[in-house]
Amino acid sequence: MKKIAVFLLCAVLIFTFAGCSNSSNTQSQKEDKKVKVGFIYVGPIGDGGYTYAHDQGRLYLEKELGVETIYKESVKEDKAEVEKVVEDMIDQGATIIFGTSFGFQEGLLSSAKKHPDIKFLHCSGYETAENMGQYFGKIEQMRYLTGIVAGLKTKTNKIGYVAAFPIPEVIRGINAFTLGVKSVNKDATVKVVWTNTWYDPAKEKDAAIALIDDKCDVITQHQDTAGPQQAAESRGVFSIGYNSDMSKTAPKANMTSAVWNWGPYYVKTVKEIMDGTWKSGKYWGGIEDGVVDIAPLTQVAPENAKEAVEKAKEDIKSGKLVIFKGPIKDQTGALKVEDGKTMTDDEVWNMDYFIEGVEGSIPKK
Repeated sequence: MKKIAVFLLCAVLIFTFAGCSNSSNTQSQKEDKKVKVGFIYVGPIGDGGYTYAHDQGRLYLEKELGVETIYKESVKEDKAEVEKVVEDMIDQGATIIFGTSFGFQEGLLSSAKKHPDIKFLHCSGYETAENMGQYFGKIEQMRYLTGIVAGLKTKTNKIGYVAAFPIPEVIRGINAFTLGVKSVNKDATVKVVWTNTWYDPAKEKDAAIALIDDKCDVITQHQDTAGPQQAAESRGVFSIGYNSDMSKTAPKANMTSAVWNWGPYYVKTVKEIMDGTWKSGKYWGGIEDGVVDIAPLTQVAPENAKEAVEKAKEDIKSGKLVIFKGPIKDQTGALKVEDGKTMTDDEVWNMDYFIEGVEGSIPKK
């Protein structure tokens, strides 16, 4: 009996230790598969615009999926600098990395090749790899809507546009905005000034002031801060923001903003990666995905703008209104898109010319 008792006791101990070991291994495997998401930002999260909008998406991701995130602010658009930030994030345990600025592309692509086990997502570029995808949104849809507001508001028929860099992303936004202006005001023009920077509040303000001095009474922008909004308010003219709702920054000037809502995209993408269903590709979501929107019109917006914007917004949603549909002419009057023809996504994505109604030139590379 004693021998049987000893045998049974040993058996119990063996199974107990085995169970602990299996539990420990399972826990270890779970920890190994734990998701940590890194975000690389071109500006500070307090810029009130572009980086702020992405960071709101990051916080939404944490809330919805409970994943841990890390981020790095004000990273230079330099290959070596981006690679350095990526290595640091991987050392901290990041398994997914989002690079949120066009100029991060080269560094992210190089890092993706070095780390095939890490998933990379790049915002607004064109390069992909097996473990690196691209993402952006059809903000030009919202540019068109804000153009309607500007076209209805201007008295001088001169609208100023503070633009960052002469890349297709910015060019198609200017063109879409101008088409919106022209849809309600054939006499208005849009004058463009380049700053060649994403984040420089002082330079953006100066560019806006130069446009105001040139009789522009509505100012809009493709910049990362609210500098142009503040310039408009200081000079007693009106403005349209970008990236996030900028009404609080310039309450006496701002009429609305074309805004990003990155949260749903970040949740969807990270969940796909966690589920093992993600595949590299190019995402370009529109109003139907909720990734782009227009901020509520403020009290300084023209009275008839709300109805016009709501109608155009519904028409975009239904497909009745297509932003880049011919006839479209360039600044020289040359026909670029024939009457009734719709531009393809590739043609819109790579747009490298200004349409009729835009004043200013695109610097040669």
